[in-house]
Amino acid sequence: MWVNYRTWLLLAGLCVAQQSGMAQSKPLELKWNELASMITGHHVEVSLAGNATVRGEVVAVRQDTLVIDVAKSSGPKPYSAGNAEIPRNDIGLIKLQRTRGSWGRTLGTIIGVVAGLGGGGYAAARTNSAGAAVGVLVAVTSAAAVGGYYAGRSFDRRVTLIRIVP
Repeated sequence: MWVNYRTWLLLAGLCVAQQSGMAQSKPLELKWNELASMITGHHVEVSLAGNATVRGEVVAVRQDTLVIDVAKSSGPKPYSAGNAEIPRNDIGLIKLQRTRGSWGRTLGTIIGVVAGLGGGGYAAARTNSAGAAVGVLVAVTSAAAVGGYYAGRSFDRRVTLIRIVP
């Protein structure tokens, strides 16, 4: 009974720690003239007035507009794909997405290959045909490597929230 209680307590603690680690941080407050060096050439998601959002790559920051190569937009007045100028007064919050390094992708791929070799080897050992065993080993290892790559890619991404101050 005591072991079961400790297990549940540990699981509850891990869930609480995970939620607090995922809490959204306070936005970085920048002036308009400081914005260009930080976001030009990066992928952003801009929250506009009226619950609209625009996603794309920042092309330029001009005196009163933000020029974005729009990939996707939503809201009451959606922007069409291609270059769009967003007025400075319409911008509420900017989500800047950057990639730092490649350690997550590399480590994820390596872990995926090792896990795939283990799981694929185990599955291949249970088959009766050598040809099927090779196919199972290659398929499981490849799938685990690709899954590890994409899991590691999420560790490489950094999101910075930016709020424009007057």
